[in-house]
Amino acid sequence: MKQLSVWAVLGFWALFCVGGVLYASWQGYGGRPFAATLTCFAFVLLAMLLLAARGVAEALNAKLGAAGGVLLGVCLLLAYIAYLIGTSALLWTRVAEMAGLIFVPIALAAWAGTAAPGAWQDFVSIGGIWIFVKFGPRASMWPYPAGMLSHVLTSVVAVDVALASFLLIRRTKGIGYSIGWGKNWSVYVGGSFLAFAFIAIPLGTAIHFIRWGPQWTHIGSSVAISLAILMFTAWPEELLFRGLLQNFLARASNSEFAGWWTASVLFGLSHITNMGFPNWRYVILATIAGVFYGWTWKKTGSIFGSALVHGAVDAVWHFLFRTL
Repeated sequence: MKQLSVWAVLGFWALFCVGGVLYASWQGYGGRPFAATLTCFAFVLLAMLLLAARGVAEALNAKLGAAGGVLLGVCLLLAYIAYLIGTSALLWTRVAEMAGLIFVPIALAAWAGTAAPGAWQDFVSIGGIWIFVKFGPRASMWPYPAGMLSHVLTSVVAVDVALASFLLIRRTKGIGYSIGWGKNWSVYVGGSFLAFAFIAIPLGTAIHFIRWGPQWTHIGSSVAISLAILMFTAWPEELLFRGLLQNFLARASNSEFAGWWTASVLFGLSHITNMGFPNWRYVILATIAGVFYGWTWKKTGSIFGSALVHGAVDAVWHFLFRTL
């Protein structure tokens, strides 16, 4: 795989931040709360992207060792405190909640130390991060602007925490945390997407989960929304369920097949509360999707490959189908 360099990643990060500033300014946001939110978002996004650039994680591990993960955790907490101060929302309960999200997984990773991948601490940490993002007090932790960025900011921080724990402290191999492109990726990514669509569209229609309903009026925003889906939904979920969970399950069971299918089923079950509980139709389709995402991750060796399929599925669903 040809992985993006640091400068290419920095360029993308800068363009994304500038685009966000222009859009937010057009929407009428400004002042100190906006500046504080932008600064916090820019930092956590930078950590998320920079560690996917060529050689960055290796360089940090060589120079700082496990201390690099702890340092990243401290910086994340400081960035969050700066956000709270800048938005006049500083409450120590909020600081404590964020400290728990950051330092409990980091402490578990340090506890596991050099244990083989798939130690109990690894699974507890993954489960804890997922539960916090799914059911935690996101809206109250990010009160400005009116909780609208709570999912995005919590997801990016969760990715950074996972990176601090597993990439920098545990130094887990085979995660595939990278941005780039490799040989035959067009076949793997495109084939996986088309194969899943061939199954999911007729099945989803038959079980009355989706129906054809294109939103042509929103087509002008398709690029921006698709990019947001890729970065803030597909990317975090692929890191958690493929790069980490499938990875650890395969190692713990000594079976790639068992890890692949178990992670796919768990991915499906993680959607059981979406749009009403218990939503078994969602579970079925998400499980099938997880099979294709897991296959793409193994074939490409990168969560970027599986995230592209995941993001394309969600984007097509968003723009061309309505959920019943």
